[in-house]
Amino acid sequence: MTVEDIGYGGQFRGWYDRILPSAAATRATVDAVARFHPDPTWGTLEFGVGTGRIALPLSHRVGPVVGVDSSQEMLAALEKKAGEGEVTAELGDIRTYRGDREYGLVYCVCSTLSLILDPAGQEDAIARAAEHLRPGGRLLVETHNRPGIVDLHQGLTRTTMFVPYPERDTGLQLHATLLAHNRIWQVSTMLFEADGTHRIGTETARLLTPGEVDGYARDAGLRPEGHYSDWQRTDYVPEAGLFVATYTKPA
Repeated sequence: MTVEDIGYGGQFRGWYDRILPSAAATRATVDAVARFHPDPTWGTLEFGVGTGRIALPLSHRVGPVVGVDSSQEMLAALEKKAGEGEVTAELGDIRTYRGDREYGLVYCVCSTLSLILDPAGQEDAIARAAEHLRPGGRLLVETHNRPGIVDLHQGLTRTTMFVPYPERDTGLQLHATLLAHNRIWQVSTMLFEADGTHRIGTETARLLTPGEVDGYARDAGLRPEGHYSDWQRTDYVPEAGLFVATYTKPA
């Protein structure tokens, strides 16, 4: 099987977990995903498992998790953390992945869906997720919110942001550019460490709205359920930088 890898894992090899939200934010995501699960005995599948940041702690809440990712580097990092939870990793492209079972919950978080840069590919990923849901199951999608990202730029095509870390002389600098009538967002991330070293990685995302993902889901036979601005189920507002959307498969 040939798996198309966009090179994300190669760029962020060894420091991916350093650029993501705090441990508290990760716990909040895991808690929310567990609460959304219709029945943990039905099984759990993650599209874009990465280093297992969510799947490993989630497995302590809902049981074994199957995780799919196209990056060998990400899956290698996940394997090194295997003792932290029960996750079965599979190398695969979420646009074409076809496993051998259905699940009660499929989730795709941390803007994985936006890393697919064409609408047809994004729609294919949602269709594959729907195929792996059993009747009564639920799909969760968390991704960048186009109007919120445009608002963040405050009318500028290019902007720079700095996020200080709690450690002294450490933080993230983000250089972001909006392209293609604000549909494509390119972000270069620079991580500065206290020892004077730094790392650089660039990612490109196709920004989405809840309505666009709703369309993909309806075409895949799913029923839109809710839109939120965060994992605490705060009502969706256009200004939010991310959105969470939930869908169910009719029983």
